[in-house]
Amino acid sequence: MGAKELRAKDAAELKKELLELRKAQFSLRMQAATQQLQNTSQIGKLRKDVARLKTVLHEKAAGK
Repeated sequence: MGAKELRAKDAAELKKELLELRKAQFSLRMQAATQQLQNTSQIGKLRKDVARLKTVLHEKAAGK
């Protein structure tokens, strides 16, 4: 998911997607804590996706 794709969406869609990513992030953290997560790099990728999404939401709120 790139920033260009995110900028094409409206704020409601972005908030919904942020909620889904946060749920996925929680799930990965629980899998890591219980030693069930095979690919630990997924956590870092998901963190970056959340940050990218929050950045675009902030830009839209600022009116850019």
